[in-house]
Amino acid sequence: MFLDTPIGFLQIEASERGLTKVQKVDLPAHTEPGNDIVERCKIQLTEYFNKQRTNFDLPMDFAGKSDFMIRVWEELQKIPYGHTVSYSKIAHDIAQPNAVRAVGLANKHNPLAIIVPCHRVIGKSGNLTGYFYGLETKRELLELENPKAFAKQGELF
Repeated sequence: MFLDTPIGFLQIEASERGLTKVQKVDLPAHTEPGNDIVERCKIQLTEYFNKQRTNFDLPMDFAGKSDFMIRVWEELQKIPYGHTVSYSKIAHDIAQPNAVRAVGLANKHNPLAIIVPCHRVIGKSGNLTGYFYGLETKRELLELENPKAFAKQGELF
């Protein structure tokens, strides 16, 4: 299933156990109808983009993913709406302070964009870095969540 959003089309897939994919795509293609989890995800993402939702209540299916990646993704879900943390903070919080690059790699392979908020992870210096859909999309998501902190220069709100 696909959802048209302010950042483009999102492809959403789920197993019977939970979400398996929320990814930005250029154009929607033909897919099979989604299950109840996909429908709930579409509703919750629409609410998120309409600023009516700040967290998600959806089951997730990370079957086949490494324990390390799952730990990173679980930690990402603790980042409050409208806030950011650094890659090094995530590495520290999962008790692997030397795994900053591995945290970045786990973010890159996050299968559930927005639901698992890897867009809330920034560089230690405070700069926006490394988002698989581009830094402009990352900025748009952060600006949606916290317009005062992440508005482009020259914009008031």
